[in-house]
Amino acid sequence: MFADDVKLYLRIINDVDVGMLEYALTALSHWAQDWQLTTSVEKCCVMHVGTVDMSHKLTVDDSVLPVKSSCRDLGIIINKDLSFTEHVNSIVYKAHQRANAIHRCFESRNVNLSLRAYMVYVRPLLEHNTVIWSPHLKDNLEAIERVQRRFTKRLPGLNNFTYSERLYRLGIPTLELRRLRSDLIWCYKITFGCINATTTEFLMRRSTSSTRGHRYKLYKQHSSCTARSSFIH
Repeated sequence: MFADDVKLYLRIINDVDVGMLEYALTALSHWAQDWQLTTSVEKCCVMHVGTVDMSHKLTVDDSVLPVKSSCRDLGIIINKDLSFTEHVNSIVYKAHQRANAIHRCFESRNVNLSLRAYMVYVRPLLEHNTVIWSPHLKDNLEAIERVQRRFTKRLPGLNNFTYSERLYRLGIPTLELRRLRSDLIWCYKITFGCINATTTEFLMRRSTSSTRGHRYKLYKQHSSCTARSSFIH
């Protein structure tokens, strides 16, 4: 639960699991009625993560919940295969709109002012909860970086420089580097128990010993399921 946003999830193996999920939905509906809260059934949906779809229909207040391939959760569009390509396309489109608005609406051509506006109004769109959806596909990486690339190229006096030179003169890193730093920080927090999360659910330590390095080397397990392989990169 987060404010008025509620998610129910369960690993479905057999009909017993389906019954447990139905019981949870019924309990939630009764709880809302007891506290005189209205459930917005039209905003509810069911999403199957993975390759196996559940044929059984789930209901809330006698209304059948629609099955969707993607949904928005706290500002992040999540697909059934956890690819996040739809989310990347959405934030990139909005970021380009805001970047163009800064160039179009600001009468001042001061580079520092425009850069500050970009950091406040554009970059947060591209970095909101990146630890959840941090991309690994080349198309997504280039699409996100293209926002900053185009914005800096349109700044006065910088259009003739390469992208790396523009970043050096402006004193800012690439968006990919900022995401990598954020991912490494969260990886450290998970590994050393700085947050309330079970390490084995996210990261696997390499069991083989070596004379070099340290004992916190991690590896990613092979998976034939797209959703599982995209769960953590």
